[in-house]
Amino acid sequence: MLATNRETHRRIFIEAWRKATDGQPLEPVEAQIVSVIRQHPEYQSMLETGEQILDKDFITEAGHANPFFHMGLHIAVHEQLSIDRPQGIRAAFQDLCSRCPDTHAVEHRMMECLAQALWTSQQGPQDFDEVAYLECIRMRA
Repeated sequence: MLATNRETHRRIFIEAWRKATDGQPLEPVEAQIVSVIRQHPEYQSMLETGEQILDKDFITEAGHANPFFHMGLHIAVHEQLSIDRPQGIRAAFQDLCSRCPDTHAVEHRMMECLAQALWTSQQGPQDFDEVAYLECIRMRA
């Protein structure tokens, strides 16, 4: 998405939030990040710790969701919707929104499918399965 390594990826989120809270102008990608952060007040104080969070491991099995992964999935879904890739995702999103007017909740439904599709593609030799991903989203409607 934004960076290839964990520390750089996290710094982008931290810096975007710092700039926003300081009232500094934001680059377009930073504005997108800040929009997602504003939807997640539970992560804001963590981002304000700066360097302290760069090395933190979030153990999902212990109930500690990775906030950077979570916010990154939101941004990935936003990007997919903006370019309708995979083709049909925008229509699937609109269909979900017609049933649930809370777009943030709809994004969460889609993110579950995206996380599952990413995990599956990392387990073996297969590429990311856009068809299965879209089918998962459509089943959530």
